[in-house]
Amino acid sequence: MTSTIHSSEDDLVFLDEPEHDEFSAASKADSSWRVMIIDDDPDVHSATTFALGSLEIQHRPLSFLHAYSAAEARSILETETDIAIILLDVVMEQEDAGLQLVNYIRKTLELADVRIILRTGQPGYAPEIDAIRDYDINDYKTKSELTRTKLYTAVTSAIRSYEQICSISASRRGLETIINASTELMALHGLQNFASGVLTQINGLLGLTAEGFVCAKQNTLGRDIEVDELRIIATTPQFSDLLNQPIAAVPDTKILDIVTRSLNERKSLYEADISALYFNNVAKKDFTLYLDTGLHLNDMDKRLLDVFCSNVSVGLDNVVLNSRLHNYAFYDLLTGLSNRLKLLQTLNETLVSELKTRSALSLIDIDHFAETNDALGHQFGDLLLSAVAKRLLKAFGNTCQIARVGSDTFALLGDQHQVCPENILALFNTPFEVDLQDVQLTATIGLIKLDDYDGDASEALKDTNIALKRAKTHQRGGYEYFTRNMGVEIRERVLLMHALRAAFEHERLFLVYQPQIDMTTGKVLGAEALLRWKTDDGKFVPPDQFIPIAEYSGLIVDIGEWVLRSACHELVHLRSLGYVDFQMAINVSQAQFSHPLFMQTLHKALEETKAPPKFVELEITESMAMKDPDLLIKTLHQIKQLGVSISIDDFGTGFSSLSHLQKLDVDKLKIDRAFVNDIQLDTNEGSIAKMIVQLGQNLGLSIIAEGVENQMQADTLISFGCHLAQGYFYAKPLTRTDLHAWLKQKENI
Repeated sequence: MTSTIHSSEDDLVFLDEPEHDEFSAASKADSSWRVMIIDDDPDVHSATTFALGSLEIQHRPLSFLHAYSAAEARSILETETDIAIILLDVVMEQEDAGLQLVNYIRKTLELADVRIILRTGQPGYAPEIDAIRDYDINDYKTKSELTRTKLYTAVTSAIRSYEQICSISASRRGLETIINASTELMALHGLQNFASGVLTQINGLLGLTAEGFVCAKQNTLGRDIEVDELRIIATTPQFSDLLNQPIAAVPDTKILDIVTRSLNERKSLYEADISALYFNNVAKKDFTLYLDTGLHLNDMDKRLLDVFCSNVSVGLDNVVLNSRLHNYAFYDLLTGLSNRLKLLQTLNETLVSELKTRSALSLIDIDHFAETNDALGHQFGDLLLSAVAKRLLKAFGNTCQIARVGSDTFALLGDQHQVCPENILALFNTPFEVDLQDVQLTATIGLIKLDDYDGDASEALKDTNIALKRAKTHQRGGYEYFTRNMGVEIRERVLLMHALRAAFEHERLFLVYQPQIDMTTGKVLGAEALLRWKTDDGKFVPPDQFIPIAEYSGLIVDIGEWVLRSACHELVHLRSLGYVDFQMAINVSQAQFSHPLFMQTLHKALEETKAPPKFVELEITESMAMKDPDLLIKTLHQIKQLGVSISIDDFGTGFSSLSHLQKLDVDKLKIDRAFVNDIQLDTNEGSIAKMIVQLGQNLGLSIIAEGVENQMQADTLISFGCHLAQGYFYAKPLTRTDLHAWLKQKENI
């Protein structure tokens, strides 16, 4: 008596299955999948259970058995049953302990159903090809390659394989051919390879040579599938000319009818001499196999094929899962282009091939994309990126590797004559049509020629990015080729940045103080706090070298807070020495000033050091003042409410708008040293300094000159109406100890 049982979970079909078979899938539906971990490293046990412990596979959780040696594993395996997977270390008590245990499991214990996945941290002891060839294992991975995703994929595939084998083992012995066929198919990767394998296995199952093909189409959300939506993905020799063609290319209407009916009715159809076998999967990427059998199939053949189709559908789930994971790993989901990882893979292959001598790599950055995204929305931004990707594909898709490597950055790898600025920038000469709008874009590109490049793929991509950043610095819409000098320069900057961070953390930065004088009376009014850096070998790094690095890296925020606090401490100390009218000027960078916690930092520094705000002056540059006037006005108002005064440093170099300057609540203008240096005897070169003095007087502001180096400059500035100054003529920047001695000396004069 023949019976047919359908599993609602995976549509598995079995013949003559006992109603109460102890190995049936139904009897285990509510239990866990038992996974045995055999490894002498406790950390491997912990990491594996941590990675898999909270997961469910086929709606069932995992439970774990642990053995820390091959001997312990043998003892457990003699008593435990229903183990689905064994994750087995190759090297334990002995170099081949794992492989010996495989033989024991398969030959002595005769456990054929359990899935064995070998793992090794020392692949040299059991070469992969030899181990797979010589031992009955299901997978072999090095521990370094087993990420959580890959481990989950391997275990999921193994459990599905185990579930299938257990179910079929509980069926008639006559289905062993199906087991072998399904096992072989599970090893195939990619839908096209899988479909070709199905054709081969069906011929073996039926014991004949039948011609046919496999066609596929992603499910169309409930509506009937049309003929022109199907594409042939695998064929036997008779239909080989139809490979990768639409099924509409098949001239026989009878064939077209049975294939489309099979997909629309979601079942296998058998007619005289021809059949259409239906395969489905959880991702709804259904396909149908057309088979010209040349003979009438009996009921047993049809039932065998039903069982085969159901089991192959489970394997198809694995194929689709692996394909999807592969796409996630190597392709950009928005544009369908390769991603950074895929580009690096191709780039590495290029660098070790003959193509290297004529290849170039380019990074293409869409100018002002962030502003467009913010203004028009992320959905519009995605459409815009897709439009750029399509244009790149149309121009370079047949000859170059194209990738999306950043939010608005694309990469192009190919022949130097094609991957060149002229060809790439020409793509942006005409607008892009996005959501019924014409959008004009520009792009900035960085390029590198690979013919004499010595680095690997990641270094080449990094160096191309250096060229891109250089191009963006110089001019948007332009380009730069990478040169070795660029690499040296950027690496020096990086080294300097790390050295600066270390110097700050190890307190090798310090402050000096340059006195500020009333030139008419000689009275000391205060000092400007200046940051200095002395290296371990006693050399000084100029501020104009390390301050930009600190600003670029963001370290200036922490350094600036330390400078502010240290200068306030020194001000309080000077007041304790009797210099109660002493004013401390402290420089504030753009990054500090625009930081959302700046006011909190300033308030905290004043409060904790007890420095009187009246004698604290913050110096901001003129360029800062003009960058975001509205934010500046708001912040200056808050600073003035604390009682702190404001000075604009380097005045005259930033091309300020006088209308903006009038709105700023500042107290003092500092004449830049460049204009002080221009003051020469019997010339008009000091006219700019004179104009700044007159401007400050008209606005009711104090004026101070920096860089005063001789009596003539001092006298000229006094004649202009500027009475305050600092410079080497009066005092160089002094350490706090030297400042105390200098002030004491001034008192005794």
